[in-house]
Parts: sequence; C-alpha cells; structure tokens
Amino acid sequence: MEAKPGAAAGSTPNLFPERKPMTPAQVAAGIKAALTVQRRAVTFGKRPFAAVLIGPDNDEVLLSHQSVDQVNHAESSLARLAYKHYPKEFLWQCTLFSTWEPCGMCTATIYWAHIGRIVFAGSNDQLYELTGPGNKENFTMNWHTRDVLKGCPQKDIEVIGPLEDEGKIVVEDSDRYWSQTR
Repeated sequence: MEAKPGAAAGSTPNLFPERKPMTPAQVAAGIKAALTVQRRAVTFGKRPFAAVLIGPDNDEVLLSHQSVDQVNHAESSLARLAYKHYPKEFLWQCTLFSTWEPCGMCTATIYWAHIGRIVFAGSNDQLYELTGPGNKENFTMNWHTRDVLKGCPQKDIEVIGPLEDEGKIVVEDSDRYWSQTR
C-alpha cells in the first residue's frame, strides 16, 4: 500500500481517489435536494428524514431515499442501495447529504459503503430537543457522527455539519411533524 503523498511513515494509506472540494452553493443545493425528499416523505405519512447521494462532480443527484421506519433510516437505506450500484472508489468521491445528522447505525453503514463525505443540516442534539424525551416515534441516541467515525482511522470520511442556516430550516420544517408526536 502506498502512503498518502507527504504523509509520515506509519500513517493511513491513501486507499481511495481524492474528493473534489465543495462550494457553499453546492452544500446548500445538496441540503435543498434532501429537504425536497423529506417534504415528500412527510406528505406520505413518513417521518421527516431524508438523504440524497451527490456524484463526484458535487452537483448530480444520483439517488435519494426517505425514512421508511425506525429500522430502515434514509441514510443507511441509501448507503446500502448506493453500494449495490456503484464501485467503492466511485462512492468515495460522492457525498451523502442528510437533513439530519446520521445516527450511529447510519454512520456505520455509510462507512462500510465507502461514501467519502457526509453533509447534514440539523444536529442530533437539535433533533432530541425537537422530538422531546421519550418520543415513541424517535428514540434519539446521544451519539454523533464524528464520535462514531473517531474509531475508524483507515478512512478519512469528511463530515460537514451541522449547518446553521440550513439546520434552522430543517428544524422548522420538521416541527410540523414532530409537534404532533411530542
């Protein structure tokens, strides 16, 4: 295995191609695409969680998914679907956008699917405040995406979020659903 260019001996090897940096406009557009999926899901009675996979160009939406139920989350379902359709080297250059911070299960699935970047709008802490303690529709765990990935030194998955402006929009939009379940 080759070490990353300029990396010290014994550091993590460069296993995947480099990812293209994202512009703020691309970040906003990715969250907007996920929010569109989330809004559609809520109209069909589903919980307000959604994810989209954006291609290596940081613009093309390749896949989208909504929350199905408490076990089939938008992010993990999307990551499994993506892994079936695309090679891991390609997925490493893609970005998974989520309206909410991926839970531990979803983060681990994204890791194993080799998706190289995660962008989320609302934080796990904001979700807990929004849904309320003991909400039977959402048993929010006190985990964070970065905490789950700390123990994964072989892959440098980039994490962007929570996003201040987009997070406020997602919280306000999601409250239409959660205000009925608190």
